[in-house]
Amino acid sequence: MKPPVDFSVVVPILNEQATIVKLLSQIQRVVDLVGGQWEVIYVNDGSWDQSLQVLLKARADFPFLRVVDLSRNFGHQAALTAGIEQASGAAVIVMDGDLQDNPDAIPAMIAKWREGYEIVYAVRVKRKENILKRALFRTFYRLQRSTARVNIPLDAGNFSLLDRKVLDVLRSMPERNRYFPGLRAFAGFRQTGIEVERGQRYDGNPRVSTYGLVKLALDGLIAFSTVPLRFVFLMGFIVSVGSVVIAATGLYFRFILGRTFLDWPFGLTTIFFFGGVQLISIGIIGEYVGRVYEEVKRRPYYIIRETIGFEQSSSSSDRRRSAGT
Repeated sequence: MKPPVDFSVVVPILNEQATIVKLLSQIQRVVDLVGGQWEVIYVNDGSWDQSLQVLLKARADFPFLRVVDLSRNFGHQAALTAGIEQASGAAVIVMDGDLQDNPDAIPAMIAKWREGYEIVYAVRVKRKENILKRALFRTFYRLQRSTARVNIPLDAGNFSLLDRKVLDVLRSMPERNRYFPGLRAFAGFRQTGIEVERGQRYDGNPRVSTYGLVKLALDGLIAFSTVPLRFVFLMGFIVSVGSVVIAATGLYFRFILGRTFLDWPFGLTTIFFFGGVQLISIGIIGEYVGRVYEEVKRRPYYIIRETIGFEQSSSSSDRRRSAGT
């Protein structure tokens, strides 16, 4: 069956009341330029400002607007998943709601899609974050690229266009600790990137905390690589060999040369060093075990309090309730 709309735009938000109408206006220009049937799905990820009220009011001016209201804050990746699972377009565009992703790039993405590409991702250039944050992002992308078992494009975030067949594949992936750019790369299909200048945040501070960024980075590294576990093995092997060498040297000095090889400060330092190595190893293994624990519980990845604007034309109700799995 033909999808109900040609294009879906999925926008997860948290406390973005200042950007909603501005972004919708920019998307409206794209809709007028490209034509066809559109829906814009805003996923309210437990905002505690007036974001939901602004969205409900905006529906009068933007009839293509749909709203998914989550029961609480589940995190960016969960909100993104909730949006794409509600999308019905033949092509689905995923973007952030803070105006750092430029909607003017969408027509170029659609042009590539019409050429036959099933995934078109934005390669972020000219980022506006401070130099330390840019350096950390750059390091993460290259570390991930060097360790992942799949070819994840450098400097490519969530902003992308997906064909319906790709979306169906992503919706079939059951994991809870999701890293969308990695899953997108894992899906395969014909992919291409376009350079898009990364905008400056329009209002306030980033909504994703430092802890959230670290967790997302760990998900991006651990979900697609076992290199950290191999690093634990290698580190243990090197330490073990080093300990044998030091022990043999100590015995040689004690029984052959008749004097002490190293004094007590070295022994104390060695104990602390080995203790640190053990804690690091347990921590790396624990990251994998913790993710296995999250997966086996099989709790809903998100819970929808209500959806607004998705009703069929024959329905008299404006709202329905559901839960994500």
